[in-house]
Amino acid sequence: MDKFIGAIGEKIFTQSGIIALLYPIFHKGAMTKILYLVTEDWFFVSHFLPMARAAREAGFEVMVAARVRNHAGRLAAEGLRVIPLDIERKSLGVIEGLRNVMRTYRIVRAERPDIVHCIALRPIVLGGLAARLAGARALVLAPTGLGQLWTERGLSVRLARSIIRFTIARLRGPRTRFLFENVDDPGEFRLDPAGPEVTIVGGAGVDPADFPAEPEPPAPPVKIAVVSRMIAAKGIADAVEAARRARAHGAPVELHLFGAPDPSNRDTISEDVLRRWSSEPGIVWHGRTENVARVWREHHVALLLSYYREGLPRTLLEAAASGRPIVTTDAPGCRELVRHRQEGLLVPPRDIEAAAGALVELAGDPALRKRLGMAGSERVRERFTEDAVKQAVGRLYRSLVAS
Repeated sequence: MDKFIGAIGEKIFTQSGIIALLYPIFHKGAMTKILYLVTEDWFFVSHFLPMARAAREAGFEVMVAARVRNHAGRLAAEGLRVIPLDIERKSLGVIEGLRNVMRTYRIVRAERPDIVHCIALRPIVLGGLAARLAGARALVLAPTGLGQLWTERGLSVRLARSIIRFTIARLRGPRTRFLFENVDDPGEFRLDPAGPEVTIVGGAGVDPADFPAEPEPPAPPVKIAVVSRMIAAKGIADAVEAARRARAHGAPVELHLFGAPDPSNRDTISEDVLRRWSSEPGIVWHGRTENVARVWREHHVALLLSYYREGLPRTLLEAAASGRPIVTTDAPGCRELVRHRQEGLLVPPRDIEAAAGALVELAGDPALRKRLGMAGSERVRERFTEDAVKQAVGRLYRSLVAS
């Protein structure tokens, strides 16, 4: 399969390499530019503002090309220029993919950025190809996680994985860098996580001032919170079933779900299902929240039973910074932060009985909750702050411009 894809793509990438070599390295007298390619404006706001701030503080003019929903004003307030780029995440059609390549190509040709930073797999494949064809001088390719393509089975997803691996291999070069959120993901592309091409950052990072570690609220009940998009692969149904079983074992727990369905994701959970769950004793769906810090002040335990191939979930960083113990899956991304019985309890993916047992144990042991929560808060402050992310990304950008 890789040979077949290679035969199709070899001429394209050979041509793009010539274009990149002939393209001038600097605009004399122009401000250095960086262009972020990302699917959604809300995704950029929630996860990547520290990177944009690092670029701005390094002297870059910062542009964000994304599908614009409700966050253009927030991006503009940060001093970023927004360029509409309508990419439908759930579409896998070839024609739509080619349209997206051409849309991105036109943006890169018009803006002439010094660095194109592609965030998530679809912008990496489509945007990275378009940027190289348009003569982009330097690329930063940042898978934020490998998502459902690395957990689903079937011919179509195997083909998609082959295309992604082939494209990333062809985009490698002296002025291409890779930004990952955990040490597991680079190996999927035959990259050394300790090599010079790769930078590992602590996800989006968090500002500890926004999520201070505070004593837990009174108990019982012990309130379990899931803060996530309401999609199946985030383990939402598993969390509901684990809470049911924990309650059946006599644990005084309540499950509180915070988040909205994602219509652009084929795996989204409908509002009807969420409302039906919320009608059960001990289960409440609250919808989307704008005050995550308050969620952690008012809850005792963070739960994320994701079998999605995560980068490093921001929700876990925020919960840990707030001093809350975590129950999550022993899977890439989640275990980057949480070590078993140090910052939380790790359970095998899709093992609902193990998750229920972890909830029962934490519900009955306030001293264990406190020990795990304080350890998580310290770990975030040592390794996973916004400032640490900004410093790492700032060094990366400066090295590319200097080279």
